[in-house]
This record gives sequence, C-alpha cells and structure tokens, in this order.
Amino acid sequence: MPILFSVVARGTVVLAKYATCAGNFTEVTEQILTKIPPRDDKLTYSHGNYLFHYIAENKLVYFCITDDKFQRSRAFLFLNEIKRRFTSAFGDTAQTAIPYAMNGEFSRVLATEMTHYSESKDLDTISRVHGELDELKNIMSVSYRASARTLQRSLFWKNIKMYVILIFIVALAIYLIGAMACGGLAWRSCVG
Repeated sequence: MPILFSVVARGTVVLAKYATCAGNFTEVTEQILTKIPPRDDKLTYSHGNYLFHYIAENKLVYFCITDDKFQRSRAFLFLNEIKRRFTSAFGDTAQTAIPYAMNGEFSRVLATEMTHYSESKDLDTISRVHGELDELKNIMSVSYRASARTLQRSLFWKNIKMYVILIFIVALAIYLIGAMACGGLAWRSCVG
C-alpha cells in the first residue's frame, strides 16, 4: 500500500514529480490537474484501484496517487509535509518557474518522503487520529449547517407569525375606529 506517484504543480505546470514504479501516471495527472479548480481545496478522487489525493493552496497543487487501500489521512499527512518542505525551499519562486524547474532538487525530497510515509509504522497511529479528526470536522460542519438551517426556518416562521398578528391588530384597529365613527359595533349610522 505505497504512494505510487507524487507531483507539485502550479495549475497544470508540473514543477517536480517522482514515481516509485512505471505507469501512465504523468498522463493521468495532466488530465486531473486540468480539472482541479483554482481555489484552495483538499480532496480525494477514486478511480478503479487508485486514489488521487491533492491539496491546492496559493495556486500550487500538491498531488499524489496511491492504491485504494492506502489511508486517506496518511496521504494528506504526506501532502502537508511536501507542501511545508516545498514552500520553505522555494517560496514565491514557484509562482513563476518554468516546467520541471524544481524537479532536479525536489524529486529526491519526494522520493524520501514517499518512502517514509509509505513504510513508516509510527504513522499508523498519527494517521488514524488525523482521520478521526477529519471525520469529526466533517460531522461537525454538517451538524452546524443543519443547526443553522433549522434556526433559519424557525426565525422565518416567527417572522411570518409576527406579520400575521400585526395585520390582525391593524385590521381590528381599523374596524374599531370605523365602528366608533358609525355609532357602535352594529354600524347603525353607516349601514342603511
């Protein structure tokens, strides 16, 4: 269950890459990079026996391909480490670099980190905890959205009730004023 391929790219421009085995990873990656939106995001795609994980941040995409048994949280630990190391090594120069400009230097870092995150047993506990935290965050965000929606509906109906009561009071006030002007509740002087 290793990390098979990893890439650092700016949009669709590959800045550095490394593969642990042969495959059509470059072609697949080019197709996926064109579909990643330009906003900051973190996502996993699944296709067949492979998972495609990426973190997009500051117009840079940190991307890896794993088999379908590889833990999602472990993949994102790897990508966060790659992101940290890449930004500390290259900073803003990546924003204007030509294709594969960082490949000579950074592909060794990718290789080392891919091996470390693929084989390290110490990461099992960490990745399990990170996975549980990610699930908890997702549950909390869904719960928050549901609570917000419920509150919004509740406030909407309170406003509707308030408008109905207000319209009733205004109509009653108009009726009472008309009744007093017409000689009582039966409206004797106004009705024929």
